[in-house]
Amino acid sequence: MPRDYYEVLGVEKTATPDEIKSAYRKLARQYHPDVSKEPKEVAEEKFKEISEAYEVLMDSEKRKMYDQYGHAGVNGQFGQGGFSWGDFTHQDDINDIFGDIFGSIFGGGFGRQQQRTGPRSGDSLRYDIEISLEDAFKGKEVEITVPHTVNCTECNGTGAKGGVTETCKQCGGRGQIQSIKRTPFGQMSSISECPNCNGTGQSAREKCPSCRGQGRISKKSKISVKVPAGIDDDQRIRVPGAGDSGYLGGRPGDLFVVVHLKENAMFQRDGSNLWTGVTTTYPKLVLGGEVQINTINGEAVMLKIPAGTQVNSVLRMSGLGMPKINSTMRGDMFVRVRIDVPKKVSEMEKELLKKLDDTAGTSEKKTGRKKKIFG
Repeated sequence: MPRDYYEVLGVEKTATPDEIKSAYRKLARQYHPDVSKEPKEVAEEKFKEISEAYEVLMDSEKRKMYDQYGHAGVNGQFGQGGFSWGDFTHQDDINDIFGDIFGSIFGGGFGRQQQRTGPRSGDSLRYDIEISLEDAFKGKEVEITVPHTVNCTECNGTGAKGGVTETCKQCGGRGQIQSIKRTPFGQMSSISECPNCNGTGQSAREKCPSCRGQGRISKKSKISVKVPAGIDDDQRIRVPGAGDSGYLGGRPGDLFVVVHLKENAMFQRDGSNLWTGVTTTYPKLVLGGEVQINTINGEAVMLKIPAGTQVNSVLRMSGLGMPKINSTMRGDMFVRVRIDVPKKVSEMEKELLKKLDDTAGTSEKKTGRKKKIFG
């Protein structure tokens, strides 16, 4: 039995999405096969487990199904839209969960009649990467090594030595077997896929030694992934056909690369906007002025500070935020203004500050001339 997903991530069942994300990130950094100190096989298995738990618990619908039905609720038994007493389109799935007994109660409507005897797509895979905010701004091409399954070249995916097959002796070439069960409601017959030939009607005369009759082998492939400029945290990049190989000639699954952004010491991201701060002087806040500030692309620009700007005010610099994916537009950069209060000042500075403090807020003399403060 797989472990409880909440236990895998080390969170409570009442955990918020942010708590789940935080727990996942911590574990992902610890067990990612490229950085983990654990043996590679252990790290890969552990990383796969925590990624599966994260995938379910971060999806509100999947999490709801998991909370109600456990692992059975998220392993495909309920179909894409969840189980409904008025929707019997997913007959195989409902039969898996509730058992063949429903077939006799409802006149056989839930029996497993439609079999997967034709080609089937392979499983899709997930791979997590972490990049800097600067890389997300510019876009980046990342090369990753992905473990997946591919069709065995020795048997062309048949599982038979030399690709030589024969009529399955267990099902007689039908690809299906019939079984009869006794239930409290009477005797019931059900049809299921032949486990010997996986529904093909053909079995190996002799198993392929390379794949041991599985038709597929494990392989690590290097894949180049283009990360588009402007990608945000937890967004996915789909790489078609880079997942596990298909069954019976079916198409391979896809690879979904999930991007995580490293924390940045200078900028905080809010969608396509960026937030940062700048430290200036009290006179510039009072009188106005300009101060140099760095942008996300490394360029230095001048920020205009209007006269009378208050401490902690936020100034907006249009078009200096993150790019928007597949667009020439960019977000804005918001700058919070702070002042630097020195711990030590000279005697002259003390005198000037005292004069400023004594005269702050007083009205001008009737002559209209202002007091001389700075000499």
